[in-house]
Amino acid sequence: MTVGLTIYILMWPVLVATVMFAIARGFFKEWLKARREGRMII
Repeated sequence: MTVGLTIYILMWPVLVATVMFAIARGFFKEWLKARREGRMII
């Protein structure tokens, strides 16, 4: 019971970090592409 609860609680920061990494990677990829093309990202 305690091990399962510990794993459940520790799982959320890992999931949030993974999602934030994916969003940041996509943002920087688009930002670099826009910068190379000489246009604004917005």
